[in-house]
Amino acid sequence: MSTVETRRPDSPAPQRSDETGGNTPPWAIVTLREVMVKARDRSYLISTVVTLVLIVGAVVFNAYMANRGTDYTVAVASDSAQSVVGAAHELASAENSNTTFDTVTADSPEAARNLVSGGEADAALLQGSDGTWTLVGGEDIDNGLRTPVAEALRLSVINDNAEAAGSTGPELLAGSELQEELIQGSAENAVLATVVGFAFSFLFYMSAIIFGMAIASSVLEEKQNRVVEILATAIPIRQLLYGKVAGNTVLAMVQLALYGGAALLALNMTDTADMVGMIIPASGWFLVFFLAGFLILASAWAMLGAMASRSEDLNNSSTPVLAVVFAALFAGLFAEGQLLVIASYVPVVSSVAMPIRMLSSEVPLWETLLALAVALAAAYALLRFSENIYRRAVMQSGGALTLRKAMKLES
Repeated sequence: MSTVETRRPDSPAPQRSDETGGNTPPWAIVTLREVMVKARDRSYLISTVVTLVLIVGAVVFNAYMANRGTDYTVAVASDSAQSVVGAAHELASAENSNTTFDTVTADSPEAARNLVSGGEADAALLQGSDGTWTLVGGEDIDNGLRTPVAEALRLSVINDNAEAAGSTGPELLAGSELQEELIQGSAENAVLATVVGFAFSFLFYMSAIIFGMAIASSVLEEKQNRVVEILATAIPIRQLLYGKVAGNTVLAMVQLALYGGAALLALNMTDTADMVGMIIPASGWFLVFFLAGFLILASAWAMLGAMASRSEDLNNSSTPVLAVVFAALFAGLFAEGQLLVIASYVPVVSSVAMPIRMLSSEVPLWETLLALAVALAAAYALLRFSENIYRRAVMQSGGALTLRKAMKLES
């Protein structure tokens, strides 16, 4: 059975003030050290650049696919079919100016089928002797072709039947259009919230895992190598914790700002920034809520690193923190309605839930500030609690500590 050995530096650390010689507080020195070490890390720099390239590439590819012109050629063997295709062209152009429909005239339905099989036409629109219509394709029929043609045919038949009955198509369809109305938000905002919410959730998840594990591993490494004993002779231990949390928080915030800035710049350069005006405010609040949520997670990761004695201990004890990170991820991806409202007040989870709420509906400012206040209060409380555990556990060796054992140790 392993025993826990207590190591104390020769210098009486508790008697030191929080300032070291000059006017720079110790935690700021540790923060700068954390940032500079990470900034020189090739793997960190490479991963950041690769992610930036992927984000810009995704925006550019999406813009290319959205603006890519689609030209359909439809074989016809009658004037009525040509009229339907012409109406389909007008419908498609009204929705997407890059979609066009052209016709190629065949002498017979069989000749029209041959044009399709030979690759000279994308489809053939044929009318049988009994008045039925058939859209003939090769291996498949693109939905961008099928939908406009079907809608144009429906309107054409309605107009013909209405004329035969002494009326008109618009008169027959009067009052049949179904409009949609949302009490909160809009359908357009809901789609935007889904897409941007996925981005927020993914970025929060990746940052929380990558930088959180970096904090825990750094604390554990300094503990194993007894570097913390040397540092404790120069600066108070709690200042070491503050610096590590602050340094990695700065790195995470800078990285998120780079990703968001690159995405918005790419949207503007590709002329696909129709909704950037709605995304920017929510993105700003996402950074603010991310700061509060990450401070909570960073404090927890540092505490776990201090209680561990080897990497295996850290992996075993990180389950509660990972569960919170997964909760934030799933809230961003799947929460909606009242569940999303509740999640927007839960610290850490609110880092994703509240910005998504702001995208999908109007959120009063007082609710946003209240949720932020709750998150900041939780961050402060956990930071102070982690400080007590960190000071007790980081100087211990001989085996992993549980939270209960760490709390019983002398400060």
